[in-house]
Amino acid sequence: MNQASASSLATKPGLAMRQDALVIGLVSSAHLISHFSQLLLPPLFPWLKDAFHASYAELGFLMAVFFGVSCAVQTLSGFLVDRFGPRPVLLGGLTLLTIGALGYAFSQSYAMLMFFVLVSGLGNGVFHPVDYTLINRRVSAPRLGHAYSAHGISGNLGWASAPALLVPVAMASSWRQAILVAALVMFLVLLALWFNRRHLRLPETAQEPKQHASSQSPALFAFLRLPALWISFSFFLFVGIALGIVQAFAPEAARQLHGTPLALVAFCLSAYMLTAAVGMVLAGFLASDPIRSEKMVALGYTGAAIISLALALAPLPSHTIPALFGILGFVNGIAGPARDFLIKRATPTQASGRVYGVIYSGLDIGQAVSPLMFAWLMDAGHYSALFIGLAVVQLILVLNARRMMAYVRV
Repeated sequence: MNQASASSLATKPGLAMRQDALVIGLVSSAHLISHFSQLLLPPLFPWLKDAFHASYAELGFLMAVFFGVSCAVQTLSGFLVDRFGPRPVLLGGLTLLTIGALGYAFSQSYAMLMFFVLVSGLGNGVFHPVDYTLINRRVSAPRLGHAYSAHGISGNLGWASAPALLVPVAMASSWRQAILVAALVMFLVLLALWFNRRHLRLPETAQEPKQHASSQSPALFAFLRLPALWISFSFFLFVGIALGIVQAFAPEAARQLHGTPLALVAFCLSAYMLTAAVGMVLAGFLASDPIRSEKMVALGYTGAAIISLALALAPLPSHTIPALFGILGFVNGIAGPARDFLIKRATPTQASGRVYGVIYSGLDIGQAVSPLMFAWLMDAGHYSALFIGLAVVQLILVLNARRMMAYVRV
């Protein structure tokens, strides 16, 4: 997009809004598939255990490998985004995820399944560097908050939709048929992005002219010296740890502490994800101001810490537990778009892919190590300590957000 066309868009707000909406929709659809792919296997563990004569430890190791590979690729893919642009990296990642899903469906051994987990991990690692580069460079400033909100919501919907699709199909037919249906969904999204690929190309004004790149661009690894980079990385490390606690252990710990019936326990995580999406919608209207963003992050994670402590220490009626998980998801959702806005302000434009690759690798690391860090509390029956640990992690996020703001305040 040259300056003349950009000026033309500026004089046509309706056209600019449609362009923003299309980019947000395409990026959010890809992000949904990324999160969808993360939960293709776990809902099918009971079937996979019998099909491959595997233990739950072996099945759990598949997910550790998935997130480990995704973490490594996330950092490296940021360099590819800065070098080649986000479009080929995004389409390549979606292609690998689709191939990985097809591979799951046709795997005849645990070793084959592990191979396609590696393929899927490679594909999953590209999305955050790609997504945030596209959002920050293709979406106009007044709608950035909405873009971050839609992006976060799409991830939550991806997590929620995978078990909702896979388990009924597996029960009605087979686990292989369920994954084939999931692969078809992924392929259709890939086709949609392919046919709209012209909207995934960065405008020329967002890139340095090639003939001057060596003299005007920062050194390839100069961004690693930015203090805000490592503050943001540590922030997402703790976001991943908190998310891992909630996804892996918190519903079962609540059942043990408060005698919550199994039917309600199964609804806790769904309530968390759905209300987090609602919080993100609300926050999308409020997150564009940096001072307000800092307050929203602090409010959201402080509220989450208070609820976690209530789950740990208060004598709560069992029927209130899903509602508390819903509130916990809502306050975490409020913090999401504001958090992304703060990181955007701390990111140098010409190194955005690299920066987001490093920052969001912290999320994968956090989700990978969280079960290892807190599983011993569950095994020892220290269920209250699990929620206290979750509260501590949330308060660390508040402190990290304040440190991050010190580098972006103008």
